[in-house]
Order: sequence, then structure tokens, then C-alpha cells
Amino acid sequence: MRLTILGGGGFRVPLVYRALMQDQGEGRVTHVTLHDLDAARVAAIGRVLAEQGQGVPGAPRVEVTADLDEAITGADFVFSAIRVGGLEGRAVDERVALGEGVLGQETVGAGGIAYGLRTLPVADHIARRVAALAPDAWVINFTNPAGTVTEAMSRHLGDRVIGICDSPVGLGRRVAHALGVDPAAVRLDYAGLNHLGWLRAVRVGGRDLLPGLLADDEAVTSFEEGKLFGGEWLRTIGAIPNEYLHYYYFTREAVEAARAAGRTRGALLIDQQRRFYGETGGSAPALETGGSALALWESTRLERETTYMAENREAAGAGERASSDLESGGYDRVALALMRAIALDERTTLILNVRNRGAIGALDDDAVVEVPCFVDANGARPLAVDPLPGHAQGLVTSVKAAERAVIEAAATGSRRAALRAFAVHPLVDSVALAARLLERYEHELPQLGYLRGGA
Repeated sequence: MRLTILGGGGFRVPLVYRALMQDQGEGRVTHVTLHDLDAARVAAIGRVLAEQGQGVPGAPRVEVTADLDEAITGADFVFSAIRVGGLEGRAVDERVALGEGVLGQETVGAGGIAYGLRTLPVADHIARRVAALAPDAWVINFTNPAGTVTEAMSRHLGDRVIGICDSPVGLGRRVAHALGVDPAAVRLDYAGLNHLGWLRAVRVGGRDLLPGLLADDEAVTSFEEGKLFGGEWLRTIGAIPNEYLHYYYFTREAVEAARAAGRTRGALLIDQQRRFYGETGGSAPALETGGSALALWESTRLERETTYMAENREAAGAGERASSDLESGGYDRVALALMRAIALDERTTLILNVRNRGAIGALDDDAVVEVPCFVDANGARPLAVDPLPGHAQGLVTSVKAAERAVIEAAATGSRRAALRAFAVHPLVDSVALAARLLERYEHELPQLGYLRGGA
């Protein structure tokens, strides 16, 4: 199989390549094309992949191109992992929001809306080119905000674009360990949107183990989400939320912690990755001076994972991340399982971002949701899930309205739609504030120049 990775210079690409090398089965990926517009970044990642593949029989061949059409043509699968505006854009998303006293985060609230507004025009172009040049290819979307981007791309690709995220996988693994059961043996009742979902049941052999876990305060606070939300709140809602719901349930604390941190997550990642790309990219990589690009990438990755959602853990008093959460093997393994299920009809169930098709009754069929899906050679089909309780349904429908406004703004250039996206989001509490946020983002993000005033 031929795999193309758009955003091939991205920091997490080696995780995907590692998963591909571990796959020695029939029909595996044999050819990887990295597409990126930043030659130095993709050169750095290429050196890491070269080290990873040394001495590995059948390691996928790697090629690099800056031409999108060349990258797409002939691909069986296309991974979309782009970051329009780079980490510098993310830092702007976060800083502007926090400057106005609201949440700054790349996928949630004002920051997520700004990221979506500058990303969707590029994602739309990619979807059109895939539809024209590789109509039989499957697009697996990693690009954030994943649900919004997947829904926008689905307007051109239909069900041949599927979004993935490692948050539900990590949640399921942590809950299974807290219960003392094999993660592979559990069936999760999980439903919502990307970064806005709830685990409502954990079934083993038809028996739901979640009520027992919620009742055991020591067990329920032994893992990340229990520490973030507290056992009493989890018992109150009768579910375990995705970790990103901490931004909704503890908004004031999250904003205060982010503002007290001194620098945003995006700014931190810029500093973390500057050394890696500086020493391994360009014409004087670490390999030429006797160093190891792979070792430098591994140390940078560990630092990245250690600091993940650090402000939220600080606000909740949750302490450091568990060592098991620092291991690689989240979305990359989901992507591999998804590819094999489609290409080889290896039937499985995965939590994915797909068109709703009636899975969540409060949303229309074309709304992209994050739910368990049955996957085979025909693609991913959402499974029926229990109705969301009122409080969850309210959040889902409000956030989906904001996502839809972002999609409308990107498709039409409507500035009014962009303003509506900010104003209706539950984490932006004022129309006047929404207007200020949009003005500031337009001033600092040149990618938003397509928005037409008054339209």
C-alpha cells in the first residue's frame, strides 16, 4: 500500500512510521510519501525515519515532495496532519484569547475557532484535489480541530474521510487498567464530538463495570480523568468525560492556570521543538556531527508528553502524568488498525470521527461525531449509542453550531459567520467579546484575510 502524509515534517510523524514498521502482515504499507512545504522540517523528520528504519527488514520506503498533486496521485491512504500557520499561529490563537480573559487552546473555545478559520480553506483545497486525483483513496484526518476539519472535508469526500483522535483510546486504556481488565476485552459506550465526549459504560461480557468504578473513590481517582474531575463530579454525571471537558466544567480554573503559567502551550512547544528542528534540519543535521536525530526526537517527545495539559493538572491538583501515559502508541495505532480494517477487511470496532448517520439523535446525519464505529472494507459506520443526557446534549449542540459557523465562514468568506462562530460558543460569553476576538485574530493572522466584511 502507498501512504501519503500531508504535513510530513510534523513532529509526530515518527510515531506513525514506527507503527508501520511494526506491521509485518500481508498488505502492509510499503511506500510512504512525505509532503510538506517546509524543507528543513521535513528533512529533519526524514533523518529520524532513516534511523528508525536502519536494519528493519521491509521498512517502508520514504520519499519527499513539496508538490501536493504529486503526493496525492496514486495514494491508497492520505493522512492529513497539517498545521496552517505553524506553532507560531497556535501561540497567537492562545495568546489572543487569554488576553481577553477566555480560554486559549488549539481545539477548544476561541483558540479552536481561530485555528479552524485559518485551516479549513487549506483542508478544503486538499479534499478537492484528493477527490480529483485519487478518488479511491481514503483520507484519515489528524488535523485539528479534528471534528470540524473532517466535517468540512466530508463535503467533498463523503464517507471516505475519517477523523481520528487518541483521547478516547487513552481514556479507555486508563479506565481498563483502573478496573484491572485487559483494554482489548472491554467495549466502550462513548459518544460526543471530538474533544467533547463522555464514556458512559465499560462492558465486559455484557456487564457494565463503570458503576462499580465510580463508586470506588480510590480507584476512580487513580487515573488522569479521575484526578482532573474528581470522583464526586464523575458520580454526579454518571460518566467519565474526555479530558478536554475540563475546559468546560472548570473554565475559570483552567483560564486562571493558563494565565498564571507565563507562557502558553504553543509557546512552550515552539521552545521545545526549536532545538530539535534546528539541530536536525537544514544542511548541518545532528547525524553529520555524530549525534542521533532519533535520540534527540525521543527526548523532545518525552518532554512534550510530560507537559501535556500541565495547567489543567495544576488547577485540579492532579500531579504529574502517569508513566504509562508518556509511552507512544495512541493515534498512530488507531490509524494503523483503521487502514488494515479497510484495506484488508480486518473487521474491528474503533472510536472515530465520522458522519452521524443517526448515531446521536440531537444532530443531523451529516454532522461529524465521535462514536464507536464498525470498520471493514466498506469503511467506517457509526454504531447506535444511547441518547446523550440533557447536559451533554446541550453542550454538543452548542459546540456543533459553532463548528458549523466556522465551516460556513471558510466556505463562503462570510465574516458574519465567523463572528457567529465566536459568539455562540459556550466558552465565549459576550457578543462584544466575540467581535474583539475576531478583530484581533484578523489583525494577527494573515490567513484570515479571506473574510469579507459585512458578508
